[in-house]
Amino acid sequence: MAAWTPYAALALAVLATPWLVADTYLLSLGSLIGVFALAVTGLNLLIGMAGQVSLGQAAFFGLGAYGSGILSVHFGLPVGLAMLCAVGIACLVALVLAVPTLKLEGHYLVMATLGFNIIFTIVCIQWEPMTGGTSGLFGIPGMELAGVNLSDDRIFFYVVWAVLLVVLWLCANFLRTRPGRALRSLHQGDLLPASLGVPVTRYKVGLFTAAALLTALAGALYAHYFQFISPHSFDMFVSLQLVTMTALGGLGNLWGGIFGAAFLLLLPEWLHAWPDLMILLHGLILMLVLMFCPKGLLPEMGVAIQKVVRRARRTRI
Repeated sequence: MAAWTPYAALALAVLATPWLVADTYLLSLGSLIGVFALAVTGLNLLIGMAGQVSLGQAAFFGLGAYGSGILSVHFGLPVGLAMLCAVGIACLVALVLAVPTLKLEGHYLVMATLGFNIIFTIVCIQWEPMTGGTSGLFGIPGMELAGVNLSDDRIFFYVVWAVLLVVLWLCANFLRTRPGRALRSLHQGDLLPASLGVPVTRYKVGLFTAAALLTALAGALYAHYFQFISPHSFDMFVSLQLVTMTALGGLGNLWGGIFGAAFLLLLPEWLHAWPDLMILLHGLILMLVLMFCPKGLLPEMGVAIQKVVRRARRTRI
């Protein structure tokens, strides 16, 4: 029962939100938080479990969005098939990229993934006949199922959070399996897992591909909900934003992705008077969290609440 409690609580909150919130802007913001939380979940597995920092996740986010958008707009594929193909393309690209890239470590890996993100952004800008260049890709069809418009604000809110709940449940259950426990050991380095017979390279490549899959799925959902995308939405600053969300929520903490995504996406709403400071604030927040809360804000908040509860019990006694 304890294992199911967080999922049940989140499901009830998701079911109630569209009925309690009438403002469509707030609903779309909640949907955007769900999309980014889905992307952060993949990155959280990569950084929190394997210890591999990637600054190229926005490129996979864009591959899912542009791939599905181009296939549905220019080639007339049904939305569902276009999304499936886009996610498959992103996984294939991740597999090809992971084999040579994951041999690197530390800042070399970070620079390699950052370079991939820059190349992707340049391709999106220069390939105007397909991507629309700097003007972006317009006219992306919305999602439909049996005549129901899934891109409606209220329905899409349910769709994206239902997908996120299923992904969180699958990831949590996978991490309890033997391969999942082996993945956790990769965070401490390659030598010890390899000495115990863990196929380190295969696991890292698989995890990198799985992270790309979740991020590309989030990108495809993003494209068919907003029905417009531009290269600016998938540049290296978005990759930095995803890493910041991961660090805020707590590395290796699956539920932390929701907290990190909500915090950073709501931050501009609180600081809308200073839009030029957003990039600086992202970097400052990431630095402060890594310095003072290396486990992330959500785990630290949990520890603080436990301390308060213990002190309250002692005072009663």
